[in-house]
Amino acid sequence: MRIVLLSLTILLIPVVAVAQESGPAGFEHWSAESLKQLEQTFKAEATASPRHMSSHRLQDFPNDTFMLAVRERDGVVEWHENQADVFIVEAGSATLVVGGKMVGGEDSGPHEKRNGTIEGGTRVKLSAGDIVRIPPKAPHQLLLDGARNFTYFVIKVKGY
Repeated sequence: MRIVLLSLTILLIPVVAVAQESGPAGFEHWSAESLKQLEQTFKAEATASPRHMSSHRLQDFPNDTFMLAVRERDGVVEWHENQADVFIVEAGSATLVVGGKMVGGEDSGPHEKRNGTIEGGTRVKLSAGDIVRIPPKAPHQLLLDGARNFTYFVIKVKGY
């Protein structure tokens, strides 16, 4: 019996080691180095884009989505009915206009509007290292204020 248990234990050690290296289902890790490499690729895309912006989903889960975005120009006004946005500023600076009332927004997808303007709202200066959470139903827009680029990690927390 001891031999059987010892044999099973020896056989399971590599399986446990592999599981620990890869992490549990749904685990993701984006190193600072990997984000810097992606940022360089996305900067080239933003420069070539007519919108001067590049945004990519890194991973989409049932309750949240992770993205990296690079901007070289002001963003459009956005409004999300059921999801919060969390921005983690990686590089550059911008002004976030948040809150107030969205005027002239157009449906751009389920539970989402874009374009138009923000009437009222609060202006918040953002720079590298800052983190903001934008609640559902809060119009928001990033303005670069003459800055050349703005890189930010986005977590979209889904509420539906």
